[in-house]
Order: sequence, then structure tokens, then C-alpha cells
Amino acid sequence: MADWDARQYLKFEDERTRPSRDLLAQIPLTAPRHVVDIGCGPGNSTELLVQRWPDAKVTGIDTSADMLRQARERLPGVEFIEANVAHWKPPADADVLFANAIFQWVPDHLSQLKRLLTGLPQGGVLAVQMPDNLAEPSHVLMREVALDGDWRDVLSSVTRLRDILPSPRVYYDALQPLCSRFELWHTGYNHVLNDATEIVEWVKGTGLRPFLDPLEVPQRKEFLAQYTARVAASYLPQQDGKVLLHFPRLFLVAVR
Repeated sequence: MADWDARQYLKFEDERTRPSRDLLAQIPLTAPRHVVDIGCGPGNSTELLVQRWPDAKVTGIDTSADMLRQARERLPGVEFIEANVAHWKPPADADVLFANAIFQWVPDHLSQLKRLLTGLPQGGVLAVQMPDNLAEPSHVLMREVALDGDWRDVLSSVTRLRDILPSPRVYYDALQPLCSRFELWHTGYNHVLNDATEIVEWVKGTGLRPFLDPLEVPQRKEFLAQYTARVAASYLPQQDGKVLLHFPRLFLVAVR
């Protein structure tokens, strides 16, 4: 895929940051030494960590140069590193690993979570949130359009880029034996947006990217037109004309 677009992502900054706030509220540490924001994006989640623990060292890592540029502008006093979590080893003094909406993109992410958790010191925390929305119309329709048009051959592999998340039972059995405390839960957000085109703008910053990036400009416009029409037919207006984007997310907090 092309690099992430921080400006597109931040069009819905408040809504995208809510899961980070909810995840952060469940971390039971008062004075960690070193907090790492895995997949820090443009720094909106990192800023919450700095505010919560002003005396801790805070580090952000991400693979996107554009996201890191935005994060460094936002938080010039924080260290940001370009790194892929699949090949990254946490520093020995890190006692909070915070990961908001990143591991759904990481192949074999359950093995990666086990690796990171076992590397924490006693009492350290791995806190993770992942979108669990592949069965929602917003994402089902992406795959339908991808397989319906002239771009089918180009996009056939993209429809399998993300796997549906395992059930909570799978995470529990894999991670609970490594923990002194383990919590997991789902939250279903209902984001109030102005209309169906705003839903399209939302997913253009995340899940729609792999479908659009491989296409030439004319095909990209046609894909967006077909997708937008299907989204509008699936997300019907409320009485005031606005639409509700239902967005399920999985959370887990593992204390070593």
C-alpha cells in the first residue's frame, strides 16, 4: 500500500481517539517508567499517554513516514521511531505497551501479542484495541464492489488482507496463562455522521485504502462511486438526516 495519509485519518480525530481513551482508562499503573505507543499514527493516542503519565518516558513507533511527521509536529518532546512491530523488540524498561488499532493489520498477531507480553517485566501491561468490523456493511460492501468490477483480478488478494478477529475465547486461552490479570471486552460505538459520504471519507483513511491504492485514477473514481451508492443504500438517514456508523471494537488489557 501507499503511505498512510495523516490528514485524511485526522478528519475524524475525536471519534478515532475515543477507543484510546477507553483503553487507557483501564490500565492499572500509576507511575510507569517507559510507555510505548505501538502504531502511534499522528500522535493523537500518544498525546493521551503523555497527559496521563507526564513523568514517564513515552515513545511512539509506526511504519508510516507521514504519520510520524505529523506526530513529531504535534509532540516535539516525544521520541518517535519508524519501526514495524512484527520485527520490533521492546526496550527492557518498557512497562506499558499501548496499541490502538494496529494489530488487526499484523499477520499472525496473536503470536506477536504473546511475544510482547512475555517480554514485559512483572506487573507490566499490554493494552490493545482492534477494530472488529469486517462483518459491518462498511467493510462487506468494499469486498463486494472489489469482486464485482473490472478490477476483480487486481483486488482479489486485497479482500483477504485482513482476517476476521478470533473470538474472545481464543485470546483468553492464549494470553491469560501469561498474566496475573487479564481483561477483555467489546464496545460497539455508534458514530453520528452527517451522511453516507462521511462514512466513505472515514474509511478512506483506513480500511478502504488497500482497495483504492492499486487502482488507476479512472477506476478509483468508479470504485468510489459504486461503493458510495451501496453505503448510502445500507446506512439510511435518521429523522434528522444524519447516519449512524456502527463500529465494534475488541479491547484487551493484560497485566504480566
